[in-house]
Amino acid sequence: MAESSFTFGTVGSPSSAPAKPGGSVGAIIHLADLGLFAFEIAWVRSVRVSEKTAQAIKHQASESGVGLSVHAPYYINLNADDDEWPKSRKRLMDAARAGYSAGATEIVFHPGSYFGQPPEVVLEKVLPRLAGCVEELRAEDNPVILRPETMGKRAMLGSLADTLVMAQEIDGVEPCLDFAHLHARAGDGSVNSYDEWCTFLKAYQQALGKKAMKRLHCHLSGIEYNETGERNHLMLAESDFALPALMKALAEFGCGGRIVCESPDMAADAQVIKTAWRKAQAGA
Repeated sequence: MAESSFTFGTVGSPSSAPAKPGGSVGAIIHLADLGLFAFEIAWVRSVRVSEKTAQAIKHQASESGVGLSVHAPYYINLNADDDEWPKSRKRLMDAARAGYSAGATEIVFHPGSYFGQPPEVVLEKVLPRLAGCVEELRAEDNPVILRPETMGKRAMLGSLADTLVMAQEIDGVEPCLDFAHLHARAGDGSVNSYDEWCTFLKAYQQALGKKAMKRLHCHLSGIEYNETGERNHLMLAESDFALPALMKALAEFGCGGRIVCESPDMAADAQVIKTAWRKAQAGA
């Protein structure tokens, strides 16, 4: 395992993974060979996995010492209208159930859209829906953590404040901190300095406590954005993302958990992030 208090990996199989054995099993083997011990299964279009495959993923992750999460399908919207909500709910629950069978502990999902409504109005609708999902999972003895992702566009449900409210109100819900999205969401180049990241992490700690800082689940990449927010993921070296500033802030707050990369070459940038973290830990 990595020596740091974070483990690092990718969202989905990296392009460097060999063709055989392929799939999530092959990606897990490849990442472990690279010294990367976190893998987010990218079921972003649909959840179609047999129990046999799920068990093979779980076994290989255990053998390789790789921690697993799932990225649920993109088409989930906690703020969907009453006709559409059952479809969104099924996508989230399918990911949670199949993910648990495959050995995943965290289920990441996009929380949806404001549809032009104020966040506080949307949250009144969203919270009981999300709480109902957790309640049903716990009744099935499914312990996965549901992690609404911080989103890169301001029109989307998923500010840091939104995700913290969900986590404060519902046991079994914690944010997925996508640092590139938080930077892009501002749209003006801000949220990219040590002081700004410390402000965000302080808010997280005040909302959820110091213990929560040790089990962060994070996405990271370079990112292109405009005044409305996120446009595309980039390699970190091709972006304006100030990686050392973020790593210094994470070290200052004693953070730990998983950081999974979404750059175009995920495995390469995961190694860049891992190196930057170790430098920050050493006070470099």
